Amino acid sequence: MRVLIIGSGGREHALACALSRSPQDPELFIAPGNAGTAALGTNVDIAGTDLDTLSQFVHERDVDLTVVGPEQPLVTGLVDHFLHEGHAIVGPTAAAAQLEGSKAFAKSFMAERGIPTAAHRTFEASQVDAAHDYLDEHGAPIVVKASGLAAGKGAIVCETLEAAHDALHRIVESRDFGAAGERVVIEEFMEGEEASVFALTDGAHYVLLPPAQDHKPIGEGDTGPNTGGMGAYAPAPVVTGRVLQRVCTDIIEPTLAGMIDEGHPYTGVLYCGLMITDEGPKVVEFNCRLGDPEAQVVLSMMAVDWVEVFQAMARGTLRDLQLQTRHNAAACVVMASRGYPGRYRKGYPITGIDAAEELDGVTVFQAGTRRDGEQLVTNGGRVLGVTATGDLLQDALDRAYAGVERIQFKGAQYRRDIGKKGLARIPS
Repeated sequence: MRVLIIGSGGREHALACALSRSPQDPELFIAPGNAGTAALGTNVDIAGTDLDTLSQFVHERDVDLTVVGPEQPLVTGLVDHFLHEGHAIVGPTAAAAQLEGSKAFAKSFMAERGIPTAAHRTFEASQVDAAHDYLDEHGAPIVVKASGLAAGKGAIVCETLEAAHDALHRIVESRDFGAAGERVVIEEFMEGEEASVFALTDGAHYVLLPPAQDHKPIGEGDTGPNTGGMGAYAPAPVVTGRVLQRVCTDIIEPTLAGMIDEGHPYTGVLYCGLMITDEGPKVVEFNCRLGDPEAQVVLSMMAVDWVEVFQAMARGTLRDLQLQTRHNAAACVVMASRGYPGRYRKGYPITGIDAAEELDGVTVFQAGTRRDGEQLVTNGGRVLGVTATGDLLQDALDRAYAGVERIQFKGAQYRRDIGKKGLARIPS
């Protein structure tokens, strides 16, 4: 059994780790991978958007299954290309991946299907003056979003009108997020607590992973600019059994049925980014893949053969599987470079990972790392995801932070309040 993982971040390291636990003992290839994935398989220097070269590699190496980590290859059409070539792959087609690739499409789709989300309006770049007028009409707080892919940083929550106009200028006129700003979505600010629910689906059937909660802003207390994610934990107590049932009936099931009606059945991972409001769960955004760093916690919790699960998703036989957990809770604390999510320097030596992983239940997933000879050094904004499991959420958090304390690199920054909202909801 040979499996190719597409991507280079902490999520892909977590996927490699999960797949390596399979009793089928798969041979793993990771394109392009990072310093952490190199210990679990063979890194392959091919970009996730180089469709022809990836397909050629799969053919030449007789790869049995490809699992896609990040969103860009999916939106670019990697799944379409592989299916045309007869390669087994897990993930949505480019048309289905529009749920993440175009917030404008997702909002229109949800409105047509009656899927609960924030009230909104979409503007083309040529309509920027009308968009500014819309902001003045509706006031703040309000949310301004680049419609396209922006590495998780294109949604700006604006507390004041001045901030909203500035966000609109950055997205549409300054093009801080590049082509993602060709359209902009302006939506109402929703009160509540955010959570992430992941459905694994073969297009017709689905199973759920434990609900998680990400921590997007760089600063403690959810302050500062959004990042790709500064930490996560699971399960998220805000997603009660009743809430989860509504997520299934009001969001996941009509989304999957709607994509079938559109002629683009959705297969792969459907990430439902939610706001749990007084009126019930509402969609903040859809993503077409596992979250990062949520993947690190939910994959660490599960007691399943991930080769079997991903094969079932690709073959349309998911209804025959049930997922079991092996740990009650998991937490991940991201260690990032100073300056992230803005400018930062690379190349600083990293020490202490082995010492951290000596702690019970701790795994350090690498993201922005590389090897400089024998020395592991920083190579990105989000560098490490120090992840731990435990019987209780507090246990997992204590272990994760104990692991963080053993790791050093110049300029390391991390949030010290990961899981605080979850702990507040757990009876003492």
